[in-house]
Amino acid sequence: MSIQSSISSVSLAAGLLLLADVRTIAYHTTIQGTSSFLDIFFLAPGIHQQQHAPEVSRGEYPATGAMTTGYVFRTENEATVYYLQRVGKTGHLVTIEVLPSAPNSAPSSRDTLVRMLRMAGVAFTVAVILRLYHLRDWWAVGCMTALMTARLLNVIVIKRRSKLGWKGAAEPGVQGDLLVLLSQDRWLRMQGLVDDLKTVTSGSWLREESTAESFLVTIGTLLVYASPAVAMNASPVGGSLILCVILVSLALLGLCNALADTQKMFGRTLRTVGEPKKYRRRLDLVEELVKVHGRDDWAIGMGMVTVADREKMQKATM
Repeated sequence: MSIQSSISSVSLAAGLLLLADVRTIAYHTTIQGTSSFLDIFFLAPGIHQQQHAPEVSRGEYPATGAMTTGYVFRTENEATVYYLQRVGKTGHLVTIEVLPSAPNSAPSSRDTLVRMLRMAGVAFTVAVILRLYHLRDWWAVGCMTALMTARLLNVIVIKRRSKLGWKGAAEPGVQGDLLVLLSQDRWLRMQGLVDDLKTVTSGSWLREESTAESFLVTIGTLLVYASPAVAMNASPVGGSLILCVILVSLALLGLCNALADTQKMFGRTLRTVGEPKKYRRRLDLVEELVKVHGRDDWAIGMGMVTVADREKMQKATM
């Protein structure tokens, strides 16, 4: 009786772990800017939370100033805001370069390691499925199938929602220079072609779900919530293997998220340039950037300086 109880406990733990409010999958989706079909082999907790990926930026829409034109607006692309939050540092200016993604460019050592971790995760899940099939543990196979189906449905919806939408009028060949004012006095400078900057700052990252997409997500959520009941009927080995897949997937995705130092989205790549530069006060930052572009209307529009500060800066340069 005690053995049977321990068997049920392992299987139940595997199933309930999937229902944990862990957002590793949502973070991974945000960093990648979309989702891949290979993601269905990563059965980490939070499968039913993937569509909430835009919430990882915690609803922050930072003020953004175009230092070349003086326009002030808000960056509402949640994936971009999350990346800025990751690389930003209080009291420092971090410079970010926005470039078109080059498919044939040589990957960095971190990118190579991330790819190896992803392939290891895929191989591990496939090996477990084959082992369960060999054991004829159909309850465990059914649980894995349900989870992978739920993952597939969410991946399909994410891929549909993350297609390029409205990004404003094209301005080919024009260079842009943006200053983003994040909470906690984190300052980010984004440089690149205006069209590339618009792609990652204008409009939204994921559009709203359609009725059909919402239906698919609901089916996926029900499959996730049904998985603990199915897992409880698995054999001791089957339950243990399911638990291993969950933990390994969680660990590998967490490592991939931690190692990622760039942000990919809509065929563009965001990456930091140089080291963060510290400033004693915000006014010092503004004075330096005003000298670069010869205008301060963006700083006044963002509330970083007042008209009185402008007069002081003008007197200092005379």
